[in-house]
Amino acid sequence: MARKDAIENLKTVLLSRRDALRKALDGDFSALQALRDQASGDVVDFALDSAQDELNSQLAEVESRELKQIETAISKISNGTYGLCEFCQKNIPLARLQALPYASNCIACQTKVETLGENWNREEENDEIFS
Repeated sequence: MARKDAIENLKTVLLSRRDALRKALDGDFSALQALRDQASGDVVDFALDSAQDELNSQLAEVESRELKQIETAISKISNGTYGLCEFCQKNIPLARLQALPYASNCIACQTKVETLGENWNREEENDEIFS
């Protein structure tokens, strides 16, 4: 029962973060558009505006990826698969989910993904990782 309650609390966290990211992304895109609409200024102003556009674009990309992961996690909560590692199908520890509510892999599998890539041969590695 404790895991179910914790997951319900994490859903609230995910929904709040999703809404905040949506607002931030709306603001970032409108800010970028406002910068483009301003066509006056010298070369230095243009360079600063371009650098700021690049930073805003990179931030928006990171936020978009996080938003997608959050929406996937919310969907998994709805269909009952939230908190299961996508590779080994074991429960992701609550401590990991509380630290990263949209985590889709346990630490062991995520480590393998980061070191070997997403296409590592799970069948050969399973004996080492999950025994």
